Amino acid sequence: MTVPQGRRSSTFTRLLRHGFTDPSAAERLLGAPELSAVRTDPVLLDALGAAADPDLALLGLVRLVEGQPDDTGRRELLDTLVSAKPLRDRLLGVLGASEALADHLARHPRDWRALVTYELADLHPGVEEFERGLADATDPVSLRVSYRRCLLAIAARDVCGTTDVAEAAAELADLATATLRAALAMAEAAAPDDAARCRLAVIAMGKCGGHELNYVSDVDVIFVGEPAEGTGGTDAADEGKAIQAATRLASHMMRICSETTVEGTIWPVDANLRPEGRNGPLVRTLSSHLAYYQRWAKTWEFQALLKARPVAGDLALGEEYVSTLAPLVWHAAERDNFVPDVQKMRRRVVENIPAGEVDRELKLGPGGLRDVEFAVQLLQLVHGRGDTSIRSGSTLAALEALAAGGYVGRVDAVQLDDAYRFLRSLEHRIQLFKMRRTHLIPEDDADLRRIGRSLGMRTEPITELNRAWKRHTSVVRRLHEKLFYRPLLDAVAQLAPVETRLSTDAARERLVALGYHDPAAALRHLEALASGVTRKAAIQRTLLPVLLGWFADSADPDAGLLNFRKVSDALGKTPWYLRLLRDEGAAAENLARVLSAGRLAPNLLLRAPEAVALLGDQRGLDPRDHAHLEQEVLAAVGRADGAEKAVTAARGVRRRELFRTTAADIIGSYGTEESPAAEDPGALLDRVGNAVSDLTAATIAGTLRAVVREGWGDTLPVRFSVIGMGRFGGHELSYGSDADVLFVHEPREGVGDHEAAKAAAQVVSEMRRLLQLPSSDPPLLIDADLRPEGKSGPLVRTLASYEAYYRRWSLVWESQALLRAEPVAGDAELGRAFIDLIDPLRYPAEGLGEDAVREIRRLKARMEAERMPRGADPTLHTKLGRGGLSDVEWTVQLMQLTHGWVEPGLRTTRTREALAAACAAELIPTEDAAILDEAWVLAARVRNAVMLVRGRAGDTFPSDGRELAAVGRYLGYDPGHVGDMLDDYRRVTRRARAVMEERFYGA
Repeated sequence: MTVPQGRRSSTFTRLLRHGFTDPSAAERLLGAPELSAVRTDPVLLDALGAAADPDLALLGLVRLVEGQPDDTGRRELLDTLVSAKPLRDRLLGVLGASEALADHLARHPRDWRALVTYELADLHPGVEEFERGLADATDPVSLRVSYRRCLLAIAARDVCGTTDVAEAAAELADLATATLRAALAMAEAAAPDDAARCRLAVIAMGKCGGHELNYVSDVDVIFVGEPAEGTGGTDAADEGKAIQAATRLASHMMRICSETTVEGTIWPVDANLRPEGRNGPLVRTLSSHLAYYQRWAKTWEFQALLKARPVAGDLALGEEYVSTLAPLVWHAAERDNFVPDVQKMRRRVVENIPAGEVDRELKLGPGGLRDVEFAVQLLQLVHGRGDTSIRSGSTLAALEALAAGGYVGRVDAVQLDDAYRFLRSLEHRIQLFKMRRTHLIPEDDADLRRIGRSLGMRTEPITELNRAWKRHTSVVRRLHEKLFYRPLLDAVAQLAPVETRLSTDAARERLVALGYHDPAAALRHLEALASGVTRKAAIQRTLLPVLLGWFADSADPDAGLLNFRKVSDALGKTPWYLRLLRDEGAAAENLARVLSAGRLAPNLLLRAPEAVALLGDQRGLDPRDHAHLEQEVLAAVGRADGAEKAVTAARGVRRRELFRTTAADIIGSYGTEESPAAEDPGALLDRVGNAVSDLTAATIAGTLRAVVREGWGDTLPVRFSVIGMGRFGGHELSYGSDADVLFVHEPREGVGDHEAAKAAAQVVSEMRRLLQLPSSDPPLLIDADLRPEGKSGPLVRTLASYEAYYRRWSLVWESQALLRAEPVAGDAELGRAFIDLIDPLRYPAEGLGEDAVREIRRLKARMEAERMPRGADPTLHTKLGRGGLSDVEWTVQLMQLTHGWVEPGLRTTRTREALAAACAAELIPTEDAAILDEAWVLAARVRNAVMLVRGRAGDTFPSDGRELAAVGRYLGYDPGHVGDMLDDYRRVTRRARAVMEERFYGA
């Protein structure tokens, strides 16, 4: 701050040097006669300068001095400040850190004497001391005053460093305990008959139960009630009356603590952790609690019970409650879907943070307090079954016990303890200022400066605070990922003998909790990957903690780990492989997602492991366009010696590009930490359909080139074209689709018809043979059954032969099939001529006649009746089932056949484009079109998911539980929600079937 020289006084300069940000205002305040002792005493000025905010401390002191009832009170206060350093430091420390407590002292100026009560540094007040401090409270208003007076003493000891953050949090919890007891006593005094009728125990939960309360926090509780002894019988009526009485007492106690009076509020008492939450009864008997937790409780409810502690009311009943439920808590890790439930809860916490607050969220954000608490509680639930030493409700005490037991590395535990203490101290300082419940890092520099100084950062408090905060959150994020997985490696990696390592049994137990079905095999894989002193093993030990977490986040973690071992065995000696995974975070996560999502992508990768490199390139997973693919395939064919080697090269390109497509699809569907799955499912599906169709076309073009070169050199005696049909022609191929095609040829000038037909037939036969040769590459099946006369007709015809057939013999279903015909390889001019030939058939002038429409409807009904596989569930069959692919496609194709001659937008081979065009032409309502589109996209994605998961095509959902769960993950469903997936599929397709019946059958 720059001040004109003429205005500078010696006092002004001293104030500036002592840290006052507004020395002019401070000088005016010090000019008051009552503060002459302060103004002339360098010790008092030094003490003010040591406060977190000297300006705030001075203002609070002036208000406190002015608030004293008489001169005697002012002299006593100032004399004590001058002569008693402990009181001086505590009072000015509080005034400089908390505006809210300064306001309390201004309203109750005699309460400064409370700071003398705990003057001895080694005296740590407990519940009994706080009960004495609240003893004079007779109503909610006086209880609030007494509570703030006790809180003043805790804050003073905290800001002066007399207590550390854990001790301050424990004192806050003890003060809350005393307050709950006082409030319950008031409620009982107001309703003695209710108090006599029942036993009521108050169970503290959350931070209060764990002896680690904040300055401002809801106090979470659960109430347990029983009939009082000697009140009569034990029938249901007596019990009901007792519970009603206990409920009235509990409700009154909550109001005493929670309601706002002229003195503000203490804190809300929150009972929503009780069975059934806010919808459940406020008070239950112990047997009712036990029945609920045995039958209905979710995993998170057992996690919450880790901190349960009786604090008020009938403590014997409270202890019985805790001991009765303890066995259920310590076997929660054995429950079905334990890990998925825990992971889901963690994700939900982060997802619910407003986007603008994530970077400032101290409690729930990445690297925040919840990450530490979550990891510690998870380890307690897994290992606390057999080790009672780690069953503490306090996070720091539990962390210390976990380290002592070898479940957490000692160095990691020290770093995590340090980070947690810093973050809790930061949280305390933020809340202490205005006594408001918040976990957001302030944005105002004045707030950051005060907080930094209160934590001992005096040189550059804002810079130092931000640097420390970022450093500690980074440590928490790293250790949160590492904490649950690292000891698994310590159990198998033969680390230094001084390390406390997880036992093999404990490692196996942890793998089971993570969701690994074969922990013994998983341990063997870990040992093979991480044992030894080689650089490779060292890097693997760094990678595996994170990879294990990503594998565990999938439907089949065992397969992910096994596949990673296979890839690492194949590429482990390749210098770029481990470097890629270590240095490119996206590559490692992408690989983990791909390896644990099913069989297809790993099988493709294991046949050519070098394709891992695609996962580390930011654009490596972008699909390649048709022109580039065909150019590469033709170049590979041109370099090969002989047709078989040429087609092998083409199939190798196809394998690599299939891996690129499947990997992009999996990552886009599952999402990663860097790029959550947020893309439209229809866009993902279109990308797959285009990529696989383009790749199939390029492979066929390369095979055609290889066959012609092998048999005829540069020039084939015929012009030859391949016409894509069905999904191939519609650019809608799935991973498991055959390539439906027609072959057309025309003799070159001077070539006889017989010679030309023979050459064309040889080309087709050789192409089909080469593409199906046994190989490590996936085969490409050519299906020509949509040709004229079907399987009985010739494989290849001339253009004139097609024209003659279609003119004389064509049936309406053939016109329908031709809607998706599109040239894909060979002579482009001949392909266009074929399209010109068939356009009048597939877009007939004036549309279809009534007889043709009836025939199409008859064929559809017959197909539904005859082609559905025996035993298949028609509500879940993606192709032929209710509202599936066939229903949508036949509906769209009927509109194309009927209106394509007059609506150019309908003249497309692509189903979704045609549906959008029909909607634009008002041939179908927008809502109906959206229903059909949603069902078609969903059914097509299910087929892709089945192929990705099982490695073979299928038209219905898998029956195997793990495979079904993997399909659900691909479709965006969290673990444990396959039932929701099936229900949603049935709902979407049921609506589509209703639209189809109206639009196709006219029902």
